[in-house]
Amino acid sequence: MQTLIVEDNTLFREYLVELLCEQFPAMHIAEARDGDEAWSEFLAHRPDLIFMDIRLPGSNGLELTRSIKNSEPGVVVIILTSYDLPEYQEAARQNGASFFLTKGKASQEEILDLVRPLAHSYP
Repeated sequence: MQTLIVEDNTLFREYLVELLCEQFPAMHIAEARDGDEAWSEFLAHRPDLIFMDIRLPGSNGLELTRSIKNSEPGVVVIILTSYDLPEYQEAARQNGASFFLTKGKASQEEILDLVRPLAHSYP
């Protein structure tokens, strides 16, 4: 399973990579720190799953999500943000995000519960 983590916060990105690698050792993970890098990594790896921050240097994560979903409708995009605002949740849904999680509130188990069914559907 190909996964892309788009997050400008290095510590949070590393935490997510470590969590996923520990639970899903066969998962291939690419990383991006900003919108431009995210688009390049998306094109290079064609991930099945993307963790996307909303506020990114270069591009807005919501706009990037819309572009990615227009290109690959089947990709699962999980929006991860520090801002648990109803308008962000609605914007994420309107731009094609599959799930919306708040960084400060989402537990490891909630994150893993979203990924497990996807990871088990890939050899």
